[in-house]
Amino acid sequence: MSVETILVTGGSGFLGAALLAHLARSGNHSLVAALRRECPDLPQSIRRFGFEGLSAETDWRPALVGVDVVVHAAARVHVMDESAADPLAEFRRINVDATLSLARQAASSGVKRFIFISSIKVNGEGTQPGCAFTADDVPAPVDPYGISKLEAEIGLKHLAATTAMEVVIIRPVLVYGVGVKANFLSMIRWLQRGVPLPFGAVDNRRSLVNLDNLIDLIVTCLDHPGAANETFLVSDGEDVSTAELLRKIAGALNRPVMLLPVPVGLMKTAAALLGKGAVAQRVFGSLQVDIGKNQRLLGWVPPVSLKRGLNSTIKPFLETR
Repeated sequence: MSVETILVTGGSGFLGAALLAHLARSGNHSLVAALRRECPDLPQSIRRFGFEGLSAETDWRPALVGVDVVVHAAARVHVMDESAADPLAEFRRINVDATLSLARQAASSGVKRFIFISSIKVNGEGTQPGCAFTADDVPAPVDPYGISKLEAEIGLKHLAATTAMEVVIIRPVLVYGVGVKANFLSMIRWLQRGVPLPFGAVDNRRSLVNLDNLIDLIVTCLDHPGAANETFLVSDGEDVSTAELLRKIAGALNRPVMLLPVPVGLMKTAAALLGKGAVAQRVFGSLQVDIGKNQRLLGWVPPVSLKRGLNSTIKPFLETR
């Protein structure tokens, strides 16, 4: 499939901006960036399409002229301190209604392929150690974010079955890389300051994905015939415990790490009493994914190792010392 022009939504976000920069460096495609705010770091060669916010009423037709592939990375993301009166309705408004409106307009405009960046939360919140999620498992989302992503996937699959546009669904696990924020950034800062952490007894298994690995899979899916109308999970292919991850980050920072062996059950109880059960699941629970389907259908394996990915993520922190 010939791909000349690509539209990337969420062009100023963590993934969207990095994907656009990567594609611009390759020089193989014309690019359109859908932006809610100006992003001065993007190359001037990229055409901008500004919009106020994701909505089912957004007219995407001017941005879709001549576009071959849409990579839809914009979304209402998982919110730790939810303020909406009806969170599921708010997630559906943006992640389902706005997504399907864009996809329908894309199909009508002759777009060949629609790549949807979904979430591992469609599979569920966790796995037993050694029992990884696969792309073809029966979905079991728990929270409003995961439910909205699944509903968008269902709508997109229906669209693929009734139009000429192909759909590719990618469900990343936790993404880290240069510019990472949220909990991953907090871990880096704790370790940089030498703060003792009570996670020495945590023996879980978590899959992570480096930003460069996620981008590499997206680029593979732009035109690979084996990707058409398929769903893929993505990770680095190297699972670690929370304690191992912290030690690896500390090693990349060239800092000593003090992990106190506090009983996990005690910490889970404390987290539940504080209303932080979801955080506890991510810190203490396991979530592993099987990416064998990517190898079988696409010949894809992660090009960046966990060690290399962590080193590149940590490098800006070392440079500011």
